[in-house]
Amino acid sequence: MYTVGGLFSGVGGIELGFERTGKFRVLWANENDKYACETYRENHDHRLFEKSIYDLKASELQPVDVLTGGFPCQAFSIAGYRKGFQDERGELFFEIMRLVDEFEEIGHKPKVLFLENVKNFSTHDNGKTIKVVEKEIRKRGYSFFVEVINTSEVTDIPQNRERTFMVCFKDENRWNELIKDEKNAGDVFQDLFPPKKCKSKKHIQEMLSNEKVDDRFYYDDRYKMFNQIKEAVTSPDTTYQWRRKYVRKNKSNEFPTLTANMGTGGHNVPLIKDKSGIRKLTPKECFRVQGFPEIKLPDLRGDAQLYKQAGNMVTVDVIQLIAESIGKSLDYKFQDNVEYQVA
Repeated sequence: MYTVGGLFSGVGGIELGFERTGKFRVLWANENDKYACETYRENHDHRLFEKSIYDLKASELQPVDVLTGGFPCQAFSIAGYRKGFQDERGELFFEIMRLVDEFEEIGHKPKVLFLENVKNFSTHDNGKTIKVVEKEIRKRGYSFFVEVINTSEVTDIPQNRERTFMVCFKDENRWNELIKDEKNAGDVFQDLFPPKKCKSKKHIQEMLSNEKVDDRFYYDDRYKMFNQIKEAVTSPDTTYQWRRKYVRKNKSNEFPTLTANMGTGGHNVPLIKDKSGIRKLTPKECFRVQGFPEIKLPDLRGDAQLYKQAGNMVTVDVIQLIAESIGKSLDYKFQDNVEYQVA
């Protein structure tokens, strides 16, 4: 088994995706948000370092084959101010690079870097941001694969969620120029990434809870916008959003991108029509839409933090697909008895 260490782990969606392949074992994770840490500990047994990445040192961490990091996206997202590296959250990428350098100093440089960010990351600042990231990663000897992947296109989960994924293999910054009788992970990975399109998709009703949903999630005459919502939300086959002044109908049989600010205002939580009426998704349903159906949720004295955690997550099924491709590529490079037909 290959080992994994996670940075900016949230509630552990990336870690879970790697574990589900059966080829990876997570040794440790790091998260600074105390509420996310509560949820993380409810759902994972490995060690969690609850501290800022600024205070994290490679010398205190077990060496790992794969270092992952869904580093904060607000600095680059369309929904934020898009300040990029000028925002202190954007600078956190360089802390990942610092840890890579520290691992190299102690002789345990990760075989793979797996990074994730918002769709806009690949085009931010007219493409300059992604070029800086690629330069820094290649400078450390890694190859650099990058793709924007949509959950609804490569999995059967009906959520329109586009994210930028970066996968980098050690000692392969010039893998396509290397001698072809040498085994390189990139030889295999280039044929497996991005994942193939999924031909089927679950109905949104399949993503909803089978249990009785608490009345607090339903809209009724107590809400001043109820009549407007009632008039607009008519189909059980799609989702809707209250956009402060109007109701927006989403693409048929698809959830909109779940966002981190769902917890700061009900208008950001998708609305659905079920047999009992019109309601917003519950936090647990939001996690299900992110591929985390069996999650255990702690009592955080309200739903706001749980909505935020679900919106900050990656879709676990997407991570699993990419992790499977990483595993096959590492097998090809490091296991003598593994052969693949490579391009």
